[in-house]
Amino acid sequence: MQIFVDADACPVVAIIEKIAKENSIPVTLLCDTNHVLSSAYSEVIAVGAGADAVDYKLISICHKGDIVVSQDYGVAAMALGKGAYAIHQSGKWYTNDNIDQMLMERHLNKKARRSSHKNHIKGPKKRTEEDDVRFAQSFEKMLMMVQEKFQKNTKTMETGRKENK
Repeated sequence: MQIFVDADACPVVAIIEKIAKENSIPVTLLCDTNHVLSSAYSEVIAVGAGADAVDYKLISICHKGDIVVSQDYGVAAMALGKGAYAIHQSGKWYTNDNIDQMLMERHLNKKARRSSHKNHIKGPKKRTEEDDVRFAQSFEKMLMMVQEKFQKNTKTMETGRKENK
């Protein structure tokens, strides 16, 4: 298991690294060449500044059971399609049950902006300490769930049979 972060303008990198380090889980931060990132803990991969270059690189290197942190619904959908887990920087989990609706809302909002000729929308409200606490709690919960599933799968592979629930 590994954690991949769509790190361009991601406000929760420090939280992710702290929790990952406590749990000895490797982290890879992906950014484009317009952003300069360095980390004492994580591997940093800088990708060319082309449109969606970071997104495609992240999806090409993540695997089933990994955790992807991104605010991009499209990246989350592709990660889920690969069997990875995905979480938004707000702490909201992307799931197979909610991703289609989120993508549809994004599409409809974009369409509405285009028809009203309002291409500039207000950015998100200023991030608060409560937002960081909410993300940390949600991220830790996801991490624990994924680790538990990983341990069960490892145990199943070692014994050669599935456990009864």
